[in-house]
Amino acid sequence: MISTTVFPGRYVQGAHAFKRLGSEMARFGKKGFLVCDPYVLDNLLPSFQEDIEKDVKLVVERFGGESSDEEVSRISEVVAKAGCDIVVGMGGGKTIDTVKAVAGGMQLPVAIAPTIASTDAPCSAVSVIYTPEGQVKRYVFHTRNPDLVILDTWVVAQAPARFLVSGMGDALATWFEAESCRINYAPNITGDHGSRTGYALARLCYDTLLEYGSSARLSCEEHVVTPALEHIVEANTLLSGLGFESGGLAASHSIHNGFTVLEQVHDQYHGEKVAFGVLASLFLTNKPMHIIDEVYEFCEEVGLPTTLEDIGLDDASDEDLMKVANTATKKGETIYNEPIPVTADMVFASLKQADAEGRYRLAL
Repeated sequence: MISTTVFPGRYVQGAHAFKRLGSEMARFGKKGFLVCDPYVLDNLLPSFQEDIEKDVKLVVERFGGESSDEEVSRISEVVAKAGCDIVVGMGGGKTIDTVKAVAGGMQLPVAIAPTIASTDAPCSAVSVIYTPEGQVKRYVFHTRNPDLVILDTWVVAQAPARFLVSGMGDALATWFEAESCRINYAPNITGDHGSRTGYALARLCYDTLLEYGSSARLSCEEHVVTPALEHIVEANTLLSGLGFESGGLAASHSIHNGFTVLEQVHDQYHGEKVAFGVLASLFLTNKPMHIIDEVYEFCEEVGLPTTLEDIGLDDASDEDLMKVANTATKKGETIYNEPIPVTADMVFASLKQADAEGRYRLAL
């Protein structure tokens, strides 16, 4: 059996690391194309753009807001006209996914500069492509991982703590899904079996969340960089990214994909929906009660959803939840990497049970 483990070319993290972005980009060429989400462009970039441009010439473009085929095509045309050596994405997950798709299609080096630690997308060779309306359309698998991932923890600490907590929700799925793939000999994102390295990093991700998650949230709320914040940023971004890609995905992310068919959840963050997917997956796979208690306690402590109401589905009907379950169990979904037979009815039941457990705990 062949196993494969994948990594980004270089990972740089620390307070004020964006001041090094220009020198890091210069390893790939003299002219860089920087795609920024609107908030970053207007509020953050001016504080370090001068430092970047000491080492490279910079062309800056505003991100259109959705990681869609239309946005990838638009930006690709602009990059082609600009004649740049490297493409850089600065912002949140959808900015990052778009830039990876642009660079992959144009066979250019790509650097990822997240301004929040809200998903495990930065290190991966995967882009999630959505419809213009925000529904998951497909995954695009690139031929290589980003050449550079650079994360400025001072910038992360200035963002609302909800982003960091959402990243913890995404990271929370990493070990459970990788462990399901390991047990079931299911493939990771490369199509091969995972390695001991990948599974070990997935477990380290989970342990880091439990130990430092609450302290990191408090640090972010105070807008300060502490060791706990550094550890959680690394867990959310590097450990979760390596863990999911080299370990594999399973039920939690399929349930997230199911949630995207309901308009009520479109203003919820990716990791918040994934976190509830984790809770549902615990019942789906019949985890022991001490694990269920541990995960619920963590979610309650850091502020992740534990009920359907928490993700905007307080008025969801059984018909709505069945739509989620049917979408989560479509052919090709990673939920079939679980080491049990899975049906839409089982997913529906696990959603109801996870919500009931969350409501019960709140009433105690």
